Amino acid sequence: MNPTLAFITNMNPGVIVIVVLLIVLLFGGSKLPELARGLGKARREFKRASDEMEDEFRNAVEEDDKKKERQKEIEEEERARIRAKIEAEERARIDQEKNKP
Repeated sequence: MNPTLAFITNMNPGVIVIVVLLIVLLFGGSKLPELARGLGKARREFKRASDEMEDEFRNAVEEDDKKKERQKEIEEEERARIRAKIEAEERARIDQEKNKP
C-alpha cells in the first residue's frame, strides 16, 4: 500500500466527503485542477531533489572508499620498499661477515 495514502484507509466515507467538500469550498471548482497541478509539480521537484541528494551521498561514499583503498595500496607499497631495503641491508651485512678473515 502506498504509505502517502495510508491515512485514507482509516477514514470512513463520510469524513472523506466532508474533506472534499471543504476543499471545493475553500479553493473553488475552477482552482482545483491548478491546485492539483501545483501539488504534482511540488511532489516531482521534491522527488528529484531527494534523488539528487541520494546520488551525491552515494558518490561521496564511493569516493571516500576509493581514497581509503588507494591509501592502503600506498601503505603496502611503502612497506614492501622498506622490507626490500631491510633485506638488502641484511644481505650486505651477511656478505661482509663472510668476507672478514
